[in-house]
Amino acid sequence: MSGNEEIGMPSYEFTLIVEGPDLQTDARIDALYEAGCDDALVGRSHGVQYLDFDRDALSLEDAVLSAISNVESIEGAEVVRIAGAGLVSMADIAASTGRTRESVRLLVEGERGAGSFPAPVNDPRSRYRLWRSSEVRRWFEVQYGSSPELDFEALVAINASLDLRRHCRSLSPERRAALRELVGL
Repeated sequence: MSGNEEIGMPSYEFTLIVEGPDLQTDARIDALYEAGCDDALVGRSHGVQYLDFDRDALSLEDAVLSAISNVESIEGAEVVRIAGAGLVSMADIAASTGRTRESVRLLVEGERGAGSFPAPVNDPRSRYRLWRSSEVRRWFEVQYGSSPELDFEALVAINASLDLRRHCRSLSPERRAALRELVGL
């Protein structure tokens, strides 16, 4: 049992998408461990490298930011996004609200409740639709006076920052300055 678990610190599960060197070599797995990633499993799926974390921290944001820092201390490793941050499926909504998937489907389709469920971010004809967690949370607050545990705003902001970092590298200093002004940094 880690010291964090002994004092009752919550544990957060999340997945970081990482580009750069192969982190599944023995030497890099050892380096990740030494860098503080002893709470992560390294994997690769369809050519995408990822680390699954189960990290103790005071908040989800603290857990993710410390994991990014730890991973990026490995030469050449770059975290490009948090998998799934800010988007939820019907199954996620059901799990976080204590409802069945069928109950959520009826809400989504407007066959139960007040209607006006938020539109999915992907094609509404898709079999696997996704919604912005913030929109779903607001809808539940308005309709039921409560919200599911979908508070991922910090993760959305971190993902936006990672994305901005990635895209700004190719911009001139003037354009980077204009973007900083746009986002208030």
